[in-house]
Amino acid sequence: MSQENATKMWSGRFGEPLNKRFEEWQRSFPFDWRLLPQEVAASKAHAHAIAAAGILDSTELQTMLEGLDRVLAEIELDGPKVVASAPEAEDIHHFTELQLTKFVGNLALKLHTGRSRNEQIATDMRLFVRDAIDATLEGLHHWISALVALAEQSGESVMPSYTHLQRAEPVLIAHWLLAYVSMLERDASRFRDARKRMNLCPLGSGAIAGATLALDRTIAARELGFDAPTPNSMDATSDRDFALEFTQAATVLGLHISRFAEELTLHATAEFGFLDLPEAFSTGSSAMPQKKNPDLTELIRGKSARLVGSATALAMLIKGLPLAYNKDLQEGQEPVFDAADTLAGMLSVLPDFTRALKFRADRMKTAADSGYLNAMAAATYLSNKGVPFRKAHEKIGNAVRFGLETGRELGQLTLDELKAFGDEFGEDFYASITLEATLDCHDVIGGTARNRVTEAVQAARARLEGIN
Repeated sequence: MSQENATKMWSGRFGEPLNKRFEEWQRSFPFDWRLLPQEVAASKAHAHAIAAAGILDSTELQTMLEGLDRVLAEIELDGPKVVASAPEAEDIHHFTELQLTKFVGNLALKLHTGRSRNEQIATDMRLFVRDAIDATLEGLHHWISALVALAEQSGESVMPSYTHLQRAEPVLIAHWLLAYVSMLERDASRFRDARKRMNLCPLGSGAIAGATLALDRTIAARELGFDAPTPNSMDATSDRDFALEFTQAATVLGLHISRFAEELTLHATAEFGFLDLPEAFSTGSSAMPQKKNPDLTELIRGKSARLVGSATALAMLIKGLPLAYNKDLQEGQEPVFDAADTLAGMLSVLPDFTRALKFRADRMKTAADSGYLNAMAAATYLSNKGVPFRKAHEKIGNAVRFGLETGRELGQLTLDELKAFGDEFGEDFYASITLEATLDCHDVIGGTARNRVTEAVQAARARLEGIN
């Protein structure tokens, strides 16, 4: 055995030292140091399992557990400091063993009995992703709460909705906000589903074929809060579906956040003028004194691209790997870390930003109450009079064209003028196309009728409170 390899976890078989550049290049410790809490937790669980198998007596188990606690307590989780403190550490597993040896001596070397680094990293990453999902769900809860509160505050304030970026029909601002609540609730369900699916413990899987020690795998699973052990050792050590699902769920959430950010960016322009961006979340121009730039919304749009990148990198990494563990999987850690950090950053600012939004309700109402956005309600009026909808659509389209030619809204046309397009028009037409009537004709579950939106806001609030 080379003396330079003496501290390695795999040193016995090798007589030649590693190429120094390769040794440094292939280390994962410069990024997997952040798995120390998960590595310590998994190591404590494994200690319980091997104690039950007779490898550790009760005194050794207690010493081991206390030593692992010291490893975590006495290390400041600061990347550069941690990495600099142990230049010989290959990875987080090696680092933990080296640190534990300082506290409990050669007893630390017993801890690796009945386990492999392949199952260790699979377990650590599951624990990390599980923690990241829990943090994401908490962040989502805070942001959904802010959106629901803003919807409640918006009351019956109105805005135009859009299709093809053209004004379509008036809706309540609250209805628009609840559209994002629906998206985020789906996102939360995806994360919860992924968490349930991944909550199985790889410990006891060995390097590929299962532990060579008769371990009770349910002990480690129970200690770590997993639902059960993984059913197949080859799959357990090579599976990264849980990481892929996490990053894919993060990608969809990022796309929803980006859509929200894009709409706010548009609505804050002078061309729309629907809202004032909070100054606490905006910056100015170094050249143009009048500018207030939407930095938060623009940056969030950009951050969503990182999430897509993480999921894509993982998918490409996994797609061609034979069973079971391959060193390629080391490259799957950083995309997961980056996705978790990116999501945490986005969700740390979105709730307060959302609460600080101020809509220009008068301008939004004016936009919603002009430009023939009541044309659908007008066609519905004729349909309710027995006119086939296709004919009603044509009659109102003709009326709109006449209004455009004469510079008037539908409600400004005289009854005689309207009757030129159909005898079905009556005095009650005008009441049916007011802004309120236009909203309320959408009186279906999920519609923007005022009573339906009130119910929807209350239901969203109840769902939020039901989660607590």
